[in-house]
Amino acid sequence: MQRNKICMAMLLVLGASFVSSCKKDYLKSDQYFKDRLNIEKTFKSKVYSEEWLAHVFEEFKGENADVASKGMTPHCFADDMYYGDRDRDYDPSKNELSYNMFKMGQYTESDKQGTWTQSYRGIRNASTFIQNIYMNSEMSATEISDYRGQARFARAYLYWLLLRKYGPIPLLPDEGLDYTDSYDDLAIPRSTYEECASYISDELLQAAKEMESLGMKRGQDGSARPTVGAALAARAKVLLYAASPLANGNNSGYAALLVDKQGKRLLSVEFKEEKWAKAAAAARDVIELGVYKLYTAPFQETGDDATVKPPEDHNFSAKSWPEGWANIDPMKSYAQVFDGTLSASGNPELIFTRGSNQPNEGIDQMVIHQLPRSATGWNTHGLTQKLVDAYYMSDGTDVPGKDKEIGRGNGSNRSMGYVTQDDYNAKKYRPLRAGASLQYANREPRFYASVAYSGSFWTLLNETKEENRNKQVFYYSADPKGNGFNSANGYWLRTGFGVKKFVHPSDTYEGGVGSRVVPKAEPAIRYADILLMYAEALNELSGSFTISSWRGGSYTISRDIAEMKKGIQPVRIRGGVPDYAESVYSSKNELRRTIKRERFIELMGEGQRYYDLRRWMDAPVEEALPVYGCNVLMNEKERDLFYQPVAIWTLKTTFADKMWFWPISHTELKRNKNLTQNPGWTYND
Repeated sequence: MQRNKICMAMLLVLGASFVSSCKKDYLKSDQYFKDRLNIEKTFKSKVYSEEWLAHVFEEFKGENADVASKGMTPHCFADDMYYGDRDRDYDPSKNELSYNMFKMGQYTESDKQGTWTQSYRGIRNASTFIQNIYMNSEMSATEISDYRGQARFARAYLYWLLLRKYGPIPLLPDEGLDYTDSYDDLAIPRSTYEECASYISDELLQAAKEMESLGMKRGQDGSARPTVGAALAARAKVLLYAASPLANGNNSGYAALLVDKQGKRLLSVEFKEEKWAKAAAAARDVIELGVYKLYTAPFQETGDDATVKPPEDHNFSAKSWPEGWANIDPMKSYAQVFDGTLSASGNPELIFTRGSNQPNEGIDQMVIHQLPRSATGWNTHGLTQKLVDAYYMSDGTDVPGKDKEIGRGNGSNRSMGYVTQDDYNAKKYRPLRAGASLQYANREPRFYASVAYSGSFWTLLNETKEENRNKQVFYYSADPKGNGFNSANGYWLRTGFGVKKFVHPSDTYEGGVGSRVVPKAEPAIRYADILLMYAEALNELSGSFTISSWRGGSYTISRDIAEMKKGIQPVRIRGGVPDYAESVYSSKNELRRTIKRERFIELMGEGQRYYDLRRWMDAPVEEALPVYGCNVLMNEKERDLFYQPVAIWTLKTTFADKMWFWPISHTELKRNKNLTQNPGWTYND
């Protein structure tokens, strides 16, 4: 029966055609066990057990990556970051989506379905591991518990990836299924969102407890394996999503259509405030561990590209970290979290990562597409005007002209003029160089760490030719370096804004794919996210709740301003931005608005925005707004026109109800007669 159950887990993923081969050789699909080891022999061996578990974590790559280039994870591109290549021809055989097809909902039920297949395959293998690792005769009881916790984390996290992308999904029995049962008995319906989130949360909590003895920290060799903190952080994220409007009190027309075969709603109609309290408590569990902190780099005002200290704010500016920014460089502190300066194990705010991600379409590929043509990069990944406008001025105020073109302006106009050579020599407007637009002057440090505005400076220290290093790059049309608009090829920034985030000073694309790109650890979950999640969840509360902590005992959770500041202030201080006014903290609506903006800035390019907009139910507005940017058709002589934002004709936007969740493939719907499709998508080929 044990063998039958393992086979059935394969069957659910790989289809009925696999039954005969499964009966004959139930381990054939696992590459590490080609000699047809039986279950007992496999799990008595530490080596084979470790290989089995490694096979489970292989399913975290590909389309299951949280942060990657668009070939695997188009969700990293929303209303903040776009990709301009692959926008001419669509080749279904390559499973590639252009940004416009992705943003317009023109993908199909067959696109990007690797998540479903990989996740359920990984869930099956993880369940087999959990059920059998107790037999191991070469590991101590503590080691067995740690390995079981890692497998339980993997299973729960794969379920989480499915829930986030597809919405409510079928939950398989932990003990597996027997393929000798009738097919009608094997067809599992979708559980509700609440049931899915509760199950995943409970599993992650159990994983944390199982890993507690050995898994509080992992060394360099194990940096891509889960820790106690990773389990608790993933749990906090699951509970935050479950508390958010999409899944908590959703009475929309879409929610009424998302049902199982019996007509049961899969998104909760009833609003439960306690869900926010549970999410806050889960985030606090991570904070209370005392394991993680935001990374900071010491302040050094040297060199041409050095940043200047944020202005005096009569609060943070006179204090040293962590109470203030007096002794840190906010720009470098933020940039070095992502650019490869830090190893995965040496990054104090990295809670979970896949390490260097994946060999194809990983973060290194994203960087190659961000690099300018003068560094032989593809120069096609860029930022929207909306995101550029979201960054604060250095004093914490809005940039003049913010969101004017999309009807949200405050009546102010964008700054005119340019940095002169005399300005630059006098170290005015640093780090801007001569010729840069004053629209980009005096912005917060995270702006300069993330935005490649026209006239920004690239070090490109790994370029073979010295003349190609330390270059100021403009994006005017007919730019002699080929960085600006060129109708003869696709290697230009559609909005006139590139991306600096994830780019190391030594990165260049010369000599082959990724050959001169510093390896980056994927920031799947990091501490800044947990801090902002904590503040967000607390802000949504009206009452007081007593919520159990993960180790026993309990928290009293309420909308406490001092506690919300614990989540917000570290992120603002490290970013070199003044704190919010007390009037903002006092208003639930105002603080909600500013926390959303903070996440927009802080988590840009990390695969969060696409899902944030959906869980907040802001997507119908934000995803449908036209994309604005510089007028890239203008050359340097017409630079005044270049910097007047225009709607970008090459980037399309819309939002339809069917885009709340990804479609389930026709293949899976045929296999499981109790599986219902997401509203707006079809059942048949």
